[in-house]
Amino acid sequence: MPTSKLEKAQAGGQREGLQARKERAWQRQCHGDGRLRSLAPFSRAMGDRDSCTSQWPMDTARIAVVGAGVVGLSTAVCISKLVPRCSVTVISDKFTPDTTSDVAAGMLIPHTYPDTPIHKQKQWFRETFNHLFAIANSAEAGDAGVHLVSGWQIFQSTPTEEVPFWADVVLGFRKMTEAELKKFPQHVFGQAFTTLKCECPAYLPWLQKRIKGSGGWILTRRIEDLWELHPSFDVVVNCSGLGSRELAGDSKIFPVRGQVLQVQAPWVEHFIRDGSGLTYIYPGTSHVTLGGTRQKGDWNLSPDAENSREILSRCCALEPSLHRACNIREKVGLRPYRPGLRLQTELLARDGQRLPVVHHYGHGSGGISVHWGTALEAARLVSECVHALRTPAPKSKL
Repeated sequence: MPTSKLEKAQAGGQREGLQARKERAWQRQCHGDGRLRSLAPFSRAMGDRDSCTSQWPMDTARIAVVGAGVVGLSTAVCISKLVPRCSVTVISDKFTPDTTSDVAAGMLIPHTYPDTPIHKQKQWFRETFNHLFAIANSAEAGDAGVHLVSGWQIFQSTPTEEVPFWADVVLGFRKMTEAELKKFPQHVFGQAFTTLKCECPAYLPWLQKRIKGSGGWILTRRIEDLWELHPSFDVVVNCSGLGSRELAGDSKIFPVRGQVLQVQAPWVEHFIRDGSGLTYIYPGTSHVTLGGTRQKGDWNLSPDAENSREILSRCCALEPSLHRACNIREKVGLRPYRPGLRLQTELLARDGQRLPVVHHYGHGSGGISVHWGTALEAARLVSECVHALRTPAPKSKL
């Protein structure tokens, strides 16, 4: 133990020097944005008590989240909040602005999952709406890309369900008046309400900032097999979307190609959505999104000129002023569709070793509308896995 002031100063200098060396070594392993270059240095750090991870308690649960779209990043944030004594690492070969989520228009209008009870879907939507509504009413709204938007959902025939299950979650839901419907002469019924728009090119970096701020890691790497992450991680969360065809061997998930146009039309202030969900006009902070297409099993990420002409024609039929729209950009994304959203735990086993995996994927085109609610549920499943790992196995009585 240093006793004199000089010895204490020398010891302090040695600690500062060690910390500086750790930081320089860490920076060499990282990209400029703090993403790890490869898993190998991180794996070594996990077992190196002289590394920057040496501050973690011995019972820290090491959790890897595979996938960096809105589902993966929100799940990582929820785990950081809900699971005590854990470290969270997000691993993906693609980050914003190159994810499917970056193409999504981001409107909170739920899509129905036939295999999921309505009360559960409503819970997911309400939790997501409340989460984003709080952001929209905070100083973070601009940075997070979250804002309120009002408009109409219109139908060419009266729907069987005039009041959807989510009507009391959005704001001011009501049946459109006859005067309002005159704007849409080809439609006979409509719903007016205020909802939220979550713009992922801003929201995803905002989520990444929160992950890093809570001590999480961002790792750029393509994962070919979830077992690669054993034994560096104790629990893996699979949020890889379409990547689950290979990573989870899930042949039920398939792409539904969506092409949209992003245009400059600042005079358009209200959203318009055809009840079929195929044609929509969603105004945002920097552009208006016009959609769309719904092409099952199509893996083509290149824009199609004929699709663009059809989208513009359909949207102009609903809002003729869009004929004056300019700076038209084409975007394509592949929605990860599945007969039912997969949110469950699987225990992988090889050579007597086990790896708990929480699967969280298959949201289709409704991911942004329920992402926070399903992320909370995924985090609860992770918490159960961690609790099981920390609970000693009962000793057999001889």
